[in-house]
Amino acid sequence: MFLGIDTSLGTATALVHADGFVVAEASSDNPLGHAEVIGDLLDAVARGRDITYVASGMGPGPFTGLRVGIAAARAFALGRGIPVVPVPSHDAVALQTLLADAVAGAATPRFAVVTDARRREFAYTVYDGLDDDGLPVRAGGPALAPRDELDARLADLGARRDDARSVPAGMLALAAARAVAAGRALADGEALYLRSPDVTLPSGPKRVTA
Repeated sequence: MFLGIDTSLGTATALVHADGFVVAEASSDNPLGHAEVIGDLLDAVARGRDITYVASGMGPGPFTGLRVGIAAARAFALGRGIPVVPVPSHDAVALQTLLADAVAGAATPRFAVVTDARRREFAYTVYDGLDDDGLPVRAGGPALAPRDELDARLADLGARRDDARSVPAGMLALAAARAVAAGRALADGEALYLRSPDVTLPSGPKRVTA
């Protein structure tokens, strides 16, 4: 079974069989309370379960929130002695869209998964259907665009805009399962931060006075 963990938007966890059957899932839409809820959500879906892989959502997402989920995924995997499978968070949203269209018998045009990056910017990744392994085909991104320029940029790329307000941890886990079955890596171990953290190291020693 695959445990999916993502904190790129809210906080989402899910436990999924390799065939896509969702055993359990729990989430919180609060974009700021990742550290406060991640432990309870993991306990709700993972306690007493025989888990073989942890799927970690790698973003794009804000620095503080994203690292909570990645750290939780790595700590859980280390404690259980199982591998971590990194997955771009937008891939989970894209997989959900593509599978829903496939079930409905509808063709999916080129589209972009779009998430709010705050500071009047959006993050987006462009997709072109599913490949032979059942995984979303990335045609561009992830990238950042100013709010007022996003629609024009997507129009130039010929991509429909699909705004996402959550990342489905079940789809994250399913993407990881399909990647493992195909012997593929969807991402490396580096987080896809939207931008550098605001906190920086001091440039020199701090002067101390008596």
